[in-house]
Amino acid sequence: MERKFDLELNFLKENLLKMASLTEEGISKSIKALADRNTEMAQEIINDDDVVDLLELDINNQCLRLLALKQPMAIDLRMITSSMKICSHLERIADQTVNIAERTLELSKQPLLKPLIDIPRMAKIAQEMVITSIDGLVNNDSTYVQELYKQDDIVDKLNDQIFRELLTYMIEDPRTIKRAVSLMLVGRHLERIGDLAINIAEEVFYIINGKSIKHADKKPVEP
Repeated sequence: MERKFDLELNFLKENLLKMASLTEEGISKSIKALADRNTEMAQEIINDDDVVDLLELDINNQCLRLLALKQPMAIDLRMITSSMKICSHLERIADQTVNIAERTLELSKQPLLKPLIDIPRMAKIAQEMVITSIDGLVNNDSTYVQELYKQDDIVDKLNDQIFRELLTYMIEDPRTIKRAVSLMLVGRHLERIGDLAINIAEEVFYIINGKSIKHADKKPVEP
């Protein structure tokens, strides 16, 4: 009976990793589509969102079934309940990549406003944050959380920088407002991805240590 339960937990984790992989890929594809003004790739991202949504439903059903039938305790209980939250955060990350793809479709109809420099950099850091948070779940490691907070600060500062720069464009030439607002929204979507990566990392910390690091003013919590 225990062996079957362990197999089911492993299957749950595999589904989470599959969902994470699709989500990570969506981040890089959405920014590539934006940079290349590739409307076909942008539309593909929008269409593929259904796959992530269905995985979220499958994972939630798995978790509810395990809770109802197995009545898990301790770390197993934390793994199942936190998995439901992690898959919700992953689904929201996927939603942000869809939002970026939609901005790409808008921007592709207009002349290029400016070369993209900070947005791809911001996307790379946000994607690395998602990968790191999921790696922590795979490797049973929560020591990276404080480093993620630092990366999140970098993402926030880049978003502020992008906003200020685009605001200057809008003030100097009102004809750029529509394009500038679309790029501002891309920055906001990426900033949100960073926040969601932090949420995942905090759930992983809770699974491993049985303590919450949320609302702790970003101070280390001893296991």
